[in-house]
Amino acid sequence: MTARILVAKPGLDGHDRGAKIVARTLRDAGFEVIYTGIRQRIEDIVSIALHEDVAVVGLSILSGAHVALTTRTIDALRAADAGDIAVVVGGTIPQGDVKKLLDAGAAAVFPTGTPLETLVTEVRALTEETATP
Repeated sequence: MTARILVAKPGLDGHDRGAKIVARTLRDAGFEVIYTGIRQRIEDIVSIALHEDVAVVGLSILSGAHVALTTRTIDALRAADAGDIAVVVGGTIPQGDVKKLLDAGAAAVFPTGTPLETLVTEVRALTEETATP
């Protein structure tokens, strides 16, 4: 079964070139990818994740609000009884915030400049973990 991945742009960030590159890369690697487009509300991201039965929500954040938006997304997924959906975050993320994001519950963090091969390998490992009974 092909893992389904939701790539989302939460908040007011309007730049989506990186998110589109990530979505295409994951698709080309064999994942089924749903891309939300820009300026999505957390509630809508969670609703789409539930409706599409995704294994991973990938947040693309360039606005500087990555810790708050990631925490809110993880909390909303847990509140919807979907805490088993892995959340990964990428974008303009200072190295000092990587631990904060992981501590908040992010399964992986991909700062700007992360090789796409690394992204694919780590997302594949996450989806294989969640598929294991």
